[in-house]
Parts: sequence; structure tokens; C-alpha cells
Amino acid sequence: MDSARTATASRTPLRALATEAVHAGRDDLARQGLHAPPIDLSTTYPSHDSRGEAARIDAFAATGAEPQGPPVYGRLGNPTVARFETALARLENTEAAVAFASGMAALTAVLLVRASLGLRHVVAVRPLYGCSDHLLTAGLLGTEVTWTDPAGVADALRPDTGLVLVESPANPTLAEIDLRALAHSCGSVPLLADNTFATPVLQRPAEQGARLVLHSATKYLGGHGDVMAGVVACDEEFAGQLRQVRFATGGVLHPLAGYLLLRGLSTLPVRVRAASATAAELAGRLAADPRVARVHYPRIGGAMVAFEVEGDPHGVIDRVRLITPAVSLGSVDTLIQHPASISHRIVHADDRRGAGVSDRLLRLSVGLEDVEDLWADLDTALQETSVVTAPRSS
Repeated sequence: MDSARTATASRTPLRALATEAVHAGRDDLARQGLHAPPIDLSTTYPSHDSRGEAARIDAFAATGAEPQGPPVYGRLGNPTVARFETALARLENTEAAVAFASGMAALTAVLLVRASLGLRHVVAVRPLYGCSDHLLTAGLLGTEVTWTDPAGVADALRPDTGLVLVESPANPTLAEIDLRALAHSCGSVPLLADNTFATPVLQRPAEQGARLVLHSATKYLGGHGDVMAGVVACDEEFAGQLRQVRFATGGVLHPLAGYLLLRGLSTLPVRVRAASATAAELAGRLAADPRVARVHYPRIGGAMVAFEVEGDPHGVIDRVRLITPAVSLGSVDTLIQHPASISHRIVHADDRRGAGVSDRLLRLSVGLEDVEDLWADLDTALQETSVVTAPRSS
């Protein structure tokens, strides 16, 4: 099968999402007499065919395409990680996916690919994950960013614009963007949509015009709080460029993490739908509670809830007992955190508040516990306090 046909076949959703989640990346196992995917921990691979290795390395250097034939070196690729990449591409309905050691490593690789072409300008919409915001604002990679709202994206584009970056639903306010309309506004500039909160269970940004789909795979894709990873789902051309950056910079994903992510994908639809049902119920109860000033919950649903309290948000964090007060999200257990103090602390206070991240906002990542137990914990933690302790300005 030629490469064009392979790419087309990989993008054709042949099976339902739940079926793909279980079987994608594992289709060859039965032929090998295996049931569970193997974990290949090798960093290097023996070969007496040095001419063949040279040809594969030359081909990779030219296009970034995955080397054909036996593996060469762990930084060029790993069979276990490749299974996860295949599966995630199937779920996002893209030609390819490239995995990295973290979500920030994945975003860094995208920015480096565009910067290598002299396209260092980025148009971005707040709010974003705090560290993504910081990476752009601090200019650590030589990028220049223009912040705008979705309606202003087209006017913000320049000849050196290499990327438009959005997150929908956004971290932590859960604000949503019409990705199809935004992709149209981008013209020929690639749109990168961070799909960490929604997952392919709730939306597939590539089907709405995004060229790049970013995940902090640490979150829902892994799903159990025991793996750190990032991944970009995209077309094969961009994937080749990302692989070249990954090879050069070394931001590779460990094979054990690739195995855990592939295992996490198999239950992703079940976990997301179950947690989303509980989150919707909690959002409704919080909205009706006089101790809560405002609730943010996305129209597409999901397992994330953000709410602003009338009293002291730090008191809520201090009083939860079943719910875990911790950063991150997407685990099987419910987590709560205060964005202005932690995940978005690195964003300047004025920018943070301007993006809707108030000092009284709490972000709740709903897990798989019983809704009544979670509500009992929140009810106790929401005891009214008369003093609001705001975090220091950064």
C-alpha cells in the first residue's frame, strides 16, 4: 500500500470510538500469538546491516518519516510508543500522532518546528494552561505572541505568524471556542487546539479544521495519575517535522509510559462518560448553592467543573477530605485546586484576571467516585467564611 493510501486509511473511522479505544494499536497482536501489548525497553538495536541503517537514517533526516524495517535507536522511535501513537491518531481521526515526554515538550516541539521556518509569531487566545501561557509570554523559544479573542484572530495574523493556539474548553474557566469558525479565520496558518479537557470522546478538533491537536496525555489519556506524557495528533507532513525535533532535542516518551497510555486509552470513553455524568450533577448542585457565586461548565459536557465561591477558596481546599487537593486532572479520583495559586500562578495577575481566572475560582476534576460522597465532601468544605484571603500578585 502506498503512503497516500496508508494515510487515507488511517484517517477513515472504520469502527466506533469505543471499539477503536480498545483495539487501535493492537491489531497485530493476535497474529503474533499475544494478547497484551509487549513493552520494548531497548534503547538500541543490534544490526549487521550498517548500509541499511544508514539508508534509514538518511530517509528520516530527509522527511522525518518513521524508519522502515528494524528499529535503530530509542530516540528515533520505539515500538511500544508507536502503538500508542497509532491508537491516538485513530481516536483523533488524524494521519499521525507524535508522543513526547510531557505536554510542554510537545508544545515546545510545535513551536520549534514553526520557528525553524522563520515563523516565530504566535496568535493565542486566553485562557490557556498557565505554563503554555508562560512559554509564549516569556519568549523562551524566541517566539512573539499576540493575545486576542477569537473574533480578533484574523486581524492579528502577520506574514511571520506560524501558529494560532487555543484551548477549548479552556483551562481553568472551561470557556469554549467555535473551532470550525476559528479555523476558517486562520486561513493557511495552522490552528493548534489543546484538546486535553475534552478528549476525542467529546470532540475531534481535526474534524473541525484544526491542523494540530495537543494533549497533555498525563491527564485523561493516561487517566490514573501515574504517567507523564504529551502528544500531538496531526497530518503526516507535520508529524515528520515533529519527529525530527524530538530526535534532535531528546524529548522522547519512555516505553513504559507508552504502554500505560495505550492501556489508558482502552477505558477512556467509559471513564470520560462516567465522570462527565457526575460532573454535570455536581455542577447543577453547585449552581443552586448560595455559597457559590458562579459555576462554569462547558456545553459539550466533560468531567471538569470550575466554580467561584462567595467565601474563602483556600478554606475549601483546606477542608476537603475525600477530594484530593492537588494539581493536574483527569485521574480516576477527584482533584481540586486553586488556579490563581498554582496552575496559573506563573501568569501575571492582571492577565490572569483579564482572562476570567478570578482569585475565588476553584477547579474541580471529577473522578469516578459516587456523586453523593463527593457532594457530601464539597458541602462540608463549602462552610462559609467571612474573610477572603487573596493570593499575592505575581
